[in-house]
Amino acid sequence: MKLINISIKKPAEINFILAQSHFIKTVEDVYETLVEAIPGIKFGLAFCEASGPRKIRTVGTDEEMIKLAVDNAKRLGCSHSLLIFLKNAFPVNVLNRIKNVSEIVNIFCATANSTEVIIAETKQGRGILGVVDGNSPLSVEKEKDKQERKDLLRRFGYKL
Repeated sequence: MKLINISIKKPAEINFILAQSHFIKTVEDVYETLVEAIPGIKFGLAFCEASGPRKIRTVGTDEEMIKLAVDNAKRLGCSHSLLIFLKNAFPVNVLNRIKNVSEIVNIFCATANSTEVIIAETKQGRGILGVVDGNSPLSVEKEKDKQERKDLLRRFGYKL
């Protein structure tokens, strides 16, 4: 077995979700889930089929996001992996709905941070072991930091 570290390539402001799913029905079900959750959502999805023709299955509402999803899916090359790239939308707004799609097995991350995917490669193929999402902490928040966090959440409209 060989361990591989692959960085997700994307613009800094773009959020994405990396998941594992088990069936090509995922493509249509996740599409329906996303467009129902946020009317007008801009996203691209790529799902790596694990058997049969083993194609990268795609769907989305934004060609740039579909291309990002496909490019990263090709680089990862992991069976049953699912990448969703979001433009002007945040994972927090769709994550619970995606978790409830019957084919979803696991969510590895949902982030805009720089992300490295740790992959195991065997004779059979590749699988995701985990992710490194962002950077390690530098310190513990102080009272001023707590207030800034609370203000940020209210500015984004997540808290009153």
